[in-house]
Amino acid sequence: MADRLVKLLISFFLTIPLLACSGCGYSFMVKGWPTGIAIESIAIPLFESTSTERGFEAAFTEVIRNEFMGRSKVPIVDREKAGAVITGRIYAVETEPMSYNTSRQSVGGNRVSYETGGTRKLSVKVSVSLTDSATGKVLWHDNSMEEDANFRVSGDPLKNRYNEEQAIRSIAGLIAKRIYLNTMERF
Repeated sequence: MADRLVKLLISFFLTIPLLACSGCGYSFMVKGWPTGIAIESIAIPLFESTSTERGFEAAFTEVIRNEFMGRSKVPIVDREKAGAVITGRIYAVETEPMSYNTSRQSVGGNRVSYETGGTRKLSVKVSVSLTDSATGKVLWHDNSMEEDANFRVSGDPLKNRYNEEQAIRSIAGLIAKRIYLNTMERF
């Protein structure tokens, strides 16, 4: 009788965790490999930009590639050799003043005010797809990924450009995490 009780308790304590995990929809996965789809290799070509702002596509794409290289075990290869391709299009880059400082001076007897610094909000909108290279089937698509970041503005145009590039990298990092999750950790 005692042996039967011990076996029953052991079975109970071994079965409960498995039932709890399977009942909630969770499953065990090998970290770094996609869930729900088979991808042997992936390509992430240069994101294109149809926005009026140009020149940061390479930095944007680099941040996204680094997200996959740092977290995924799926190799990043050339487009011709890839099992799947992530393509992206930056279709809007908008800058909006959040705060500003003004300076007033007298020029030729007239009082003149001009902006000397402050903070701007940079918003980036991106369309991204993951496509199976063999079939051409779109595995997922998001036409409205949008993130924003603030950056400081001063009277120094080089510092302003640097601050704007850092904001772009911050936005790219947020979007890269979303792309990674859509690709690798699908439920």
